[in-house]
Amino acid sequence: MASLGAAVVIFLLGEHWQRTRTAINLAAALVKLVLIGIMLVGVRAGQTFEFRLPLMPGLELLLVVDALSLLFMSLSAGLWLLTTVYAIGYLERSPDRARFFGFFSLCVAATMGIAAAGNLFTFFIFYELLTLATWPLVAHRGTKAALAGARIYLVHTLVGSSLFLLGLVWLYGIAGSQDFSLGGNLGAAVAGNERSLQWIFVLIAAGLGVKAALVPLHSWLPRAMVAPAPVSALLHAVAVVKAGAFGLIRLVEDVYGFETASSLGLTQGLAMLAAFTIVYGSTRALFQSDLKRLLAWSTVSQVSYITLGVCIGGPLALVGGLVHLVHQGLMKITLFFCAGIFAERLGIHRIDELDGLGRRMPWAATAFTVGALGMIGFPPLAGFVSKWFLGLGALAAGQGWVLGVLVASTLLNAAYFLPLLRRIWFAPAPQSWPQEQRLDRWVVAALTVPPLLTAALTVGVGVFAALPMSPLGWVELIVARGTGP
Repeated sequence: MASLGAAVVIFLLGEHWQRTRTAINLAAALVKLVLIGIMLVGVRAGQTFEFRLPLMPGLELLLVVDALSLLFMSLSAGLWLLTTVYAIGYLERSPDRARFFGFFSLCVAATMGIAAAGNLFTFFIFYELLTLATWPLVAHRGTKAALAGARIYLVHTLVGSSLFLLGLVWLYGIAGSQDFSLGGNLGAAVAGNERSLQWIFVLIAAGLGVKAALVPLHSWLPRAMVAPAPVSALLHAVAVVKAGAFGLIRLVEDVYGFETASSLGLTQGLAMLAAFTIVYGSTRALFQSDLKRLLAWSTVSQVSYITLGVCIGGPLALVGGLVHLVHQGLMKITLFFCAGIFAERLGIHRIDELDGLGRRMPWAATAFTVGALGMIGFPPLAGFVSKWFLGLGALAAGQGWVLGVLVASTLLNAAYFLPLLRRIWFAPAPQSWPQEQRLDRWVVAALTVPPLLTAALTVGVGVFAALPMSPLGWVELIVARGTGP
């Protein structure tokens, strides 16, 4: 409600009252964090928060806040605050800021609904609201390239939504409305409907796989990089791709249940698709000359670790997949924040323009370095923790081939990130930058502080992974209790 209320007020204020709009954005983000903190304490003590609204026979809007919901909600709320601060500085000279921040807040409200959805129908409603809220953000600049990227994004997501809806109706026709529950609730509906349930799974997974950027449903993501840096950060780290990955978690664990999905031959196929996406995305990143496109292909690869972990089977692999939901968000938002700083302050967009940047912008370059090393999997950073548990889980589940995927991905990550770091820190700086701009000190601070904080978190969640309230500790709590409401 905090982000929804903020969106309504921002739209009503319009382009006037800039300071008021800024205060509303920050206040709403802080209120949301406080509320989530209260719920974290309650859920850890064993409470569950629930809201039901019957709409018609067999359909109800159900919101449930449990440990898994809070994992996604905490990530979204925390990064929303930092992205808001960053966007205030980034868009300081831009027109249509009220429109941007209004849809930005709606996007976060939809993400919270996805996180708290207690059944597949509720999830679908907020999943579609997320599409409608993010399309204007991708198209924000209004250029030919921005409108083309937004159109491609909308076509992909609407086609995915149609597949999702078809699978949803078909599933409800067979098994009726069901709340998310660990192990699924299909029960007696499985017998005699095996082939139908296989096709339903494929339809819903395809609808979710569009936003999760699974190959071959991924092509919208690199093309959406024409959006402003705060939007790119939102797409890659906070909302859109995470909504798809989170939906696949719910589908496997809480709609079908891993055992049922596995017995129908569904998890192995999805795991193989995720593995191919991991290697393919990293391979495409190797051949990019534009920095944001390289990071986009890296996202195609990295998000699929989540799906892979869920589909391997066993608690260790599930821990690795779920914790990567948070870890990838921290690392990737750091990288996109920094890419936005490079573009906004110096006009740097291409990889060959990064030479000597570390001496010109040491703080942003340091944050970028931490994010890149985390993506590669250097210990003790966040990415290492995810890959460690995925590897252990693969061995425990007898899926040794996954180790080959992890090794190949890590080598590819190093192959496209380390040359960037060499350019940033060791190559001689040019005599002039592509388009250097002088910004107010408060704008520089608003741009620089968020990536420094997310870089520090990338280090902290790895170094202090053993603490109970770390992302890893919370994920271990989720797996111990079960991922369903």
